[in-house]
Amino acid sequence: MHIIEFIKNFLPEANIYVYTIITLLVPLAMSKISGYFQGDKEKPSNDQQDKEIPAFLSNDLSANVDEINKNFGTNKDIITREFTFGKEQTRAAIIFAKGLVDTTIINSNILEPLLVNLPHHVDPPPIQIRNLLPISEISEENRIDVINTSVLRGQTVLFLQDIDYAFVLKTSNAIGRNLEEPVSELQVRGPRIGFNENLIDNITLLRKAGVNTELRFITFQLGKRFNKELVITYVEGIANPEIIENVKQKIESIDIDNLPESGYVEELIEENNFSLFPQVQSTERPDRVVAALTEGRVAIILDGTPFALIVPATINMFLQSPEDYYERWIAGSLVRFLRYVAAFIAVFTPALYISFVSFHQGLIPTKLAISIISSREGVPFPILIEALLMEVSIEILREAGLRLPKPIGQTIGIVGGLVIGDAAVQAGIVSPVTVIVVALTAISSFSLPQYNISISLRILRFIAMILAATLGLYGVIVFFIFFSIHLVRLKSFGVPYLSPAVPYQTNDWKDFLIRFPISAMKKRPKILKPTDTIRKG
Repeated sequence: MHIIEFIKNFLPEANIYVYTIITLLVPLAMSKISGYFQGDKEKPSNDQQDKEIPAFLSNDLSANVDEINKNFGTNKDIITREFTFGKEQTRAAIIFAKGLVDTTIINSNILEPLLVNLPHHVDPPPIQIRNLLPISEISEENRIDVINTSVLRGQTVLFLQDIDYAFVLKTSNAIGRNLEEPVSELQVRGPRIGFNENLIDNITLLRKAGVNTELRFITFQLGKRFNKELVITYVEGIANPEIIENVKQKIESIDIDNLPESGYVEELIEENNFSLFPQVQSTERPDRVVAALTEGRVAIILDGTPFALIVPATINMFLQSPEDYYERWIAGSLVRFLRYVAAFIAVFTPALYISFVSFHQGLIPTKLAISIISSREGVPFPILIEALLMEVSIEILREAGLRLPKPIGQTIGIVGGLVIGDAAVQAGIVSPVTVIVVALTAISSFSLPQYNISISLRILRFIAMILAATLGLYGVIVFFIFFSIHLVRLKSFGVPYLSPAVPYQTNDWKDFLIRFPISAMKKRPKILKPTDTIRKG
């Protein structure tokens, strides 16, 4: 009996076995679930296999016009104008969408040259129509689906009798927002201009970054019901062709009715939909996009949204700001390092506070422990509930501040936080130390330059808090291990998400936790395998 008791003293308690089994089963289950959905995602749909056969124009003008109008139905904004011109009274027709076109261009540059300026004894052949119309962009098209799309993009289509193609004339009247400073990525120093919802304007901004004949733009048409243009851009001679091809394949595999925002594209092309971490970087800043292109990355721009996407993305990109490079390298490095510290505080501070107060009071200095205990006198809730009450209140205030008009939102955020925190302490619902911990956490999460990584860290904070309340410091350590394993396994377009930390790339550490002087960063990130590894200029 003594031997059995002796052996029992060396065996862990039963709850340790339960924790161990959970530790093994949870990642296995997550891996199986993720693999199931990823496998299902990669299966080609029947719709993709069944490609539609395009219809073409005929030589009959009336049949062509009827076919186009039939596709648009009875919409009154689609205008058809039939007329005759020239010596032989050649029949013609134009179709355009009212509101999307500049009618001045149609009247002055299409109708006037054919109906007013053209002498009646002249009968120009169709091939000379291009020379008669003073329009900057004219193309010929015979596919009916392409003509429909052109009309809905604000172009005017000119049909002529006895020819089996039409002239697509650029007459679009772009109505959009002016170029303004990006609201979501404010800077103290740097360019004050951001993208808007017009694709052409956004491409122009990238062109204006500097003369570069190797800047490439590849256009895709996406959306079955609401067709939109999407452009991927990269610098030829720098970007890795494998990454470019990977991006192209993922864009081409998108099969959806509508893409209202680039967030849809981001979710459809990322490699792990179940990860809390963003695997694609979104930005409103042209300078951030240009910097990424010069490193060998690829940018994706969707018409109708000011947010461009950058791939491949690594976790350090979400903690860096363009301003790091505009200030001197010592100041930029210090601010960047502070952001890494802030990210750690935003995730782990409440969890460590809960675990120390609930399970490991002996690890707290005596005076501090006495102070915490005295501050919690009369608080009716356990430390987890106390912290959750304050965290949820802060999150609600943050969301309320975002949805309200800017002046009111800031007031609500500051006043609401002060009033609720003070009232909660006075009422004895929470302790002052908990308010300090939650406030420090909230301020730390505000310091992160990218909103989407801030959301991810907020979710992780709640998971860490629950594990700390149930398992103590052991739960926090287990959380950190799973957190690290997940990040090591995560990839963005084939590039490890934790690079250059894992795998270790010595040269790339010059622009990781701190920034070396620009003169010392002579090579592009090795992990991207750029075609040209040496930075120039």
